[in-house]
Amino acid sequence: MIGFVGLGSMGSAMAPRLAAAGNAVMGFDRAQGAGASLIEAGGRMAQSVREVGESCDVVFLSLPMPEVMREVALGAEGLVHGRPRMIVDLSTSGPQASADVATRLEEAGIAFVDAPVSGGRAGALAGRLSLMAACKAEYWGEIEPLLLTFGRVFRVGDAAGQGQMMKLVNNMLSAAALVVTSEGVALGVKAGLNPKTMIDVLNASSGANSATADKFPRAVLPRTFDFGFATGLALKDVRMCLNEAQANDVPMLIGSVVRDMLTITQARHGPQSDFTHLSQIVEQWAGVEIA
Repeated sequence: MIGFVGLGSMGSAMAPRLAAAGNAVMGFDRAQGAGASLIEAGGRMAQSVREVGESCDVVFLSLPMPEVMREVALGAEGLVHGRPRMIVDLSTSGPQASADVATRLEEAGIAFVDAPVSGGRAGALAGRLSLMAACKAEYWGEIEPLLLTFGRVFRVGDAAGQGQMMKLVNNMLSAAALVVTSEGVALGVKAGLNPKTMIDVLNASSGANSATADKFPRAVLPRTFDFGFATGLALKDVRMCLNEAQANDVPMLIGSVVRDMLTITQARHGPQSDFTHLSQIVEQWAGVEIA
């Protein structure tokens, strides 16, 4: 049986895909009603994290913060006490937490796979995520077919934490694209350009990026601001990336600006707001509306 702990925005879209592919899946989430989509797909819910660990061979994690991942894996009622054969972390937990948890689990005889994902809830629902996996070679043959259920899989290294590093770099670039695209489009709108036309031109030109291709058409131009990634989580990832950069003596001047823009967005709109609200900060400063 396969376990899945964390049925929030991403987990509730990913776990049902495992069940729909013919796997027996047991889920757990502390939030009442979080398992509705998994149950509908044929899975079932456990009463605790420990029950998942005791019942399942392989357990996937999709959790919001590194400290939550540590507690689920290693806490007093954590998975380590149930002794599954393998734990796969799909969260953005950071390189240090990933490496530390992997060491503790492997001391207990439990294999660990570091496999954060990118693509948002829409990508999770459609099975079009990208997965950045790092694990020992002997684990790969077993876990790759399951990871392919979620989308395109890249094995980026052997050591836990390498997948996390790749994810932090990706999320930094994604957030940076949102910041600079907001500034550029706001400038064009103030000068009289149509924002929809601007996005079409950029997507056919050298200025194309993930914000012009997806975030602006889907969430900014229609004013829905519902891309599916919380400002607080984006800020957490960017801060972790900057911490890793400092630890490795790599300057990230632009990254610091990205962090500050997300900090302002969180202060104005709250940590649960969609991170595309960042464009509204630029709009307010410029005195325009990108619509």
